[in-house]
Amino acid sequence: MRALDPVPRIKVKLAILMVASGAVAFGYFWWQIGWLPPKTVLTAMALALITSQVLAHGMTRPLREMTAAAQAMARGDYTRRVRATSRDEVGQLADAFNRMSADLAAADRQRRELIANVSHELRTPISALRAVLENLVDGVTTPDGATLRTALAQSERLSGLVTDLLDLSRIDAGAISLNRKVFDLGPLLSEVVAEAEVNAAAAGRTVRIAAEVDPPGATAYADRARLHQVLVSLLDNAVTHGPADGRVQVLARTAGDRLTIEVRDEGPGIAPEERDRVFQRFARGERATGGGTGLGLAIARWVVELHGGTIAVLDAKSLHNGQSSIQLTLPRNP
Repeated sequence: MRALDPVPRIKVKLAILMVASGAVAFGYFWWQIGWLPPKTVLTAMALALITSQVLAHGMTRPLREMTAAAQAMARGDYTRRVRATSRDEVGQLADAFNRMSADLAAADRQRRELIANVSHELRTPISALRAVLENLVDGVTTPDGATLRTALAQSERLSGLVTDLLDLSRIDAGAISLNRKVFDLGPLLSEVVAEAEVNAAAAGRTVRIAAEVDPPGATAYADRARLHQVLVSLLDNAVTHGPADGRVQVLARTAGDRLTIEVRDEGPGIAPEERDRVFQRFARGERATGGGTGLGLAIARWVVELHGGTIAVLDAKSLHNGQSSIQLTLPRNP
């Protein structure tokens, strides 16, 4: 413990510092020059104390503001900021404190939005499933195939949402690792296309989906299950936002040590200012219809970045026929 640690106020510490340094200085002068008038000594020390307190009041003001702001943050108020005009350590601390306050405010806002979105997304399938079951129990409807399929669809939607939320919790906790291996791209794309076609048919959309690998027999080095999850999410997104009888293409090509997979649809595309937002949690397009949770692209970006790759929305002007496209790029070699 340092000598002045028990002193509770920094202004008192500065006063002690001034008195101690003044006493040492006057002692030295007294030893070198001889006797000094006591009145002169006391007056000089009093002036030094007053000057130190005046200067210390301005120096410690950001610290007092930080204390008040921290107490407000403990009560859930993240709007308080510290006014810092100096460039010394106290000013740097105030700037860091303001950045921390802004980050905490953003995190709190995201937490509240997440809770609200999760509550809404869970309530919808639960309410629909409950209504179907109540009608069956009360005898309003008969347990025919259509009614049971409706109940099954809502339970599957609920299960998918819970799975996505668990993935997000693992993302935030950093608890998921990749099981990378080398595999052929052709069979993976065939499986993805078949699953996407089933999902499209269940949604009542007669979309044609085609896959192409260049060169044929190309391989990838990735977590096959996670890449499958990403591609299914991208295809479902393309089917949802494209025309009901449109066409979706999956183009995979290798060049050097990079693998590029592009999913194109015939939709209207995404505005430049919205291209980053679509990868945020619970972000949903204006044309999205039932079933989407807005989590698929957020999880897709996480999986791609965990592989050391990138994912982005391409500019429609650079594509043929103004198609909409999302492209991901992954390292190809171990």
